[in-house]
Amino acid sequence: MRKVNYLNNRDLLAEIHKSKNTFCSYTDETFNQFDIILPSIEKVNIRTTAEAKRNKAKRLGQLDYETRRANGEKIKQSDCEIDYKKIDKTEVIFRIMMFDHIPDDKGRKKKPKTIADTKEKLNFPPFQHYKFNEDGELQVVGKSHWVGGMENGYFDKSCGQATNKLAMMWMKLCERYATRGNVRGYTYNDEMKGQAILQLAQIGLQFDESKSNNPFAYYTAAVTNSFVRIINIEKRNQNIRDDILEMNHMNPSFTRQNQGAWEREMKEHTKNYKATEKKVNDQGDK
Repeated sequence: MRKVNYLNNRDLLAEIHKSKNTFCSYTDETFNQFDIILPSIEKVNIRTTAEAKRNKAKRLGQLDYETRRANGEKIKQSDCEIDYKKIDKTEVIFRIMMFDHIPDDKGRKKKPKTIADTKEKLNFPPFQHYKFNEDGELQVVGKSHWVGGMENGYFDKSCGQATNKLAMMWMKLCERYATRGNVRGYTYNDEMKGQAILQLAQIGLQFDESKSNNPFAYYTAAVTNSFVRIINIEKRNQNIRDDILEMNHMNPSFTRQNQGAWEREMKEHTKNYKATEKKVNDQGDK
């Protein structure tokens, strides 16, 4: 049976980008698409500008190729390539990761280790979008967690939401993970799925595109941790129930009974193995 690619990093990245944009404000909606991510504005130079141009040319070429293929044209991808040297530096958008527009909250943590610990708690790392104007100067054209203009707007960390498609992707990921052979046999499988979906809803937008292009691995790790957490909680509760039943001279669960039988068998097996080994050694000495 042919495998179906039900989720891929490209679609996940696109929906994460759309979801984060609902929390942002731009001077023009066309400025929401960044071409490069940088840790600080000091990193904007000739080299990073050239890299941003190459990224923009590649993205536009891919978009043109897919559009023409969707319209029924038989065309090679090489025919849609764009020379990055023809792109002016005023056309590229820089996403700068920064906390300059985020209010302080110095009492949030007793021992702050990073600048993020001294700011308001956010659902994803904040940023600002910059571009060159006609005079060759960098200007702010967008801010995350912001409403209104760049100068007269205000901070708002709850002005957006994840897209419906991204939420469906989270649910599909949890449902598919729940069918794995090592977890599908548990009676509390639905509880594990619910915990995993809740976890993704909380940390889903915290994925940092500047550090990785693989949100699928990030989400899968979060789902795995959620499933393991529920399994450990249920096992701990089961051990408590079994201990109470044994204290009241009642039969514990079959798991505890089988575990006791298995331990006795292993103990007997080890005892017989050591006796046989000692007997062989004694015969060898003679």
